[in-house]
Parts: sequence; C-alpha cells; structure tokens
Amino acid sequence: MARFTVKMRNVTVGWSDLENRDSAMGVASGPFRSGPGYELVQPVFRLFAEATGDAPTTPVDEAKLARYYAARDRLGLALQAPDGTVIPTQAVHIVDFTPELGADAIQVEVFTASAVAWESLERLRLAAPDA
Repeated sequence: MARFTVKMRNVTVGWSDLENRDSAMGVASGPFRSGPGYELVQPVFRLFAEATGDAPTTPVDEAKLARYYAARDRLGLALQAPDGTVIPTQAVHIVDFTPELGADAIQVEVFTASAVAWESLERLRLAAPDA
C-alpha cells in the first residue's frame, strides 16, 4: 500500500493509505494514523465532530460548523505522496470521533483540486512500493 502523508508546513500531521476512492468526485479517504503534529490541529477537527455529532439524528450546530470550515482552511494542510510529491487539494478533512467512539474512529478525506491532481494521486499510489 502507498502511504500518503498529511503535513502542515513541515510538520507531519499523520498518514493514510487512502484505500477508498471516488474518482467521479476526486475524493480519496481511509483510516488515519496521527503523527507528531496531530495534536496541533486536533482541536480544529474536533470542532467538526462537535458540530455534527456522532449520530445521524444529532442536530447540526451550523455556527460551530462554519467556524470549523474557516479554521480548517487556514491550516494550509498538504498531501504528500510516498515519493514526496505534493498533490494539490481543495481540502483535507479529518473526521475525528476518537473521544466518543475509540481510537479507530478517525478517518481522513482528501478532496483533490483537479482531474490532473486526481490522476497524479492515482499514478503515485500505483507506483509506490508496498510498505
């Protein structure tokens, strides 16, 4: 599997193999393994969890959700392929329900910036040696 790295400037936030893909939407996702810099961004991603809740019937806190999107966009997260290439993204979204549901309740979703970025992600994923 290819291991992609989420970074904030030069700080590693975490990793994912991005096993799930929706080529029509240009979105890749998968389980997220936090890195040494995750504690710096976790409060932002917890805003999303608090705004949306962990059940479909939980009412959405629209004000908190708006704060989340604004804060997430200011983080400047980048997606780095296994070979170090940065893949342009519209957004990197980490869904973190670990306090509510346990250590495995964390996923990353990557929204590529264009069809070219999606093709790059796929090409680099396929070219990466198995870890």
